[in-house]
Amino acid sequence: MDSLLSNLKIAVPEKIYVKDPESSALGKRIVEHSIILIDEIGFDSFTFKKLGALIGSNESSVYRYFESKHKLLLYLSSWYWAWIEYQLVMETHNLNPSDKLQKAVEVVSRSIKEDSNFSHINEVILNRIMVNENSKSFLTKEVDQENKEGYFVIYKRIVHRLRDMVIAMAPHYKYPSSLASTIIDGSLHQHF
Repeated sequence: MDSLLSNLKIAVPEKIYVKDPESSALGKRIVEHSIILIDEIGFDSFTFKKLGALIGSNESSVYRYFESKHKLLLYLSSWYWAWIEYQLVMETHNLNPSDKLQKAVEVVSRSIKEDSNFSHINEVILNRIMVNENSKSFLTKEVDQENKEGYFVIYKRIVHRLRDMVIAMAPHYKYPSSLASTIIDGSLHQHF
């Protein structure tokens, strides 16, 4: 099982990045150190110039991977939700509807622990960024266009998975989608 998981790749919508950061050592360093830097100084103070100085590379090398710091935040957000989805799928398969829903709520709301399968990403620090900065990924004027381009598809998939679990448990519940998104959003706010 460990050898299977070591080959696992978290997929992020391709339109978010210019070049897949998972495809090179520099790309992985950009992701790794952007997480550290955003956590240290906040997204508003974060710049590609500061990131370039931290990784010992030109600012222009970061632009080969991401058009803007907003796209980088979208990448980190998408990666985080894809990682949560991976855990959700792994931990809820073969459970009865009641246990599945209970486990799903636990998975999305528990304290994050570092995952050794992804050595260049510190999930604990990334979770702090999600708690503090996630809303900046979608509270923009371009959100409708970004939504059409599929930037938020992973988050929506998690909501739909959780919604389906609610429906399986309580088929006559009137607002399963609203409950699912509230559980997921509330999981970030509980750690704020």
